[in-house]
Amino acid sequence: MDDLSYKPVKHDHKEFLRKAMKNKEFKEGYDALEPKYALIRELLSARKHSGMTQEAVANKIGTTKSVISRLEAGGKHSPSITTLRKYAEAVGCELEIKLTPKKQKKTAG
Repeated sequence: MDDLSYKPVKHDHKEFLRKAMKNKEFKEGYDALEPKYALIRELLSARKHSGMTQEAVANKIGTTKSVISRLEAGGKHSPSITTLRKYAEAVGCELEIKLTPKKQKKTAG
């Protein structure tokens, strides 16, 4: 009979990324997603700092926990500025949006 017991596989995410980033196409795709992941980190950090649950945030802004969950997971759709403002206010923050100049690539010369 086969052994069907659970045997977790160790995964070192940092090592995986280090190796994967050597692939140009992977790196370009990963870098393109950074703004989305930065927003998700900001949302999660703000909610954690507020001490609120997803359900509490949802109740405060008049939506459902599943909407907050999708927002924090970075689903297919980008949130509106209105939604981000409501979320920020619910967790005791102000929404700040800024544009920063791209870093210029140094050219040999």
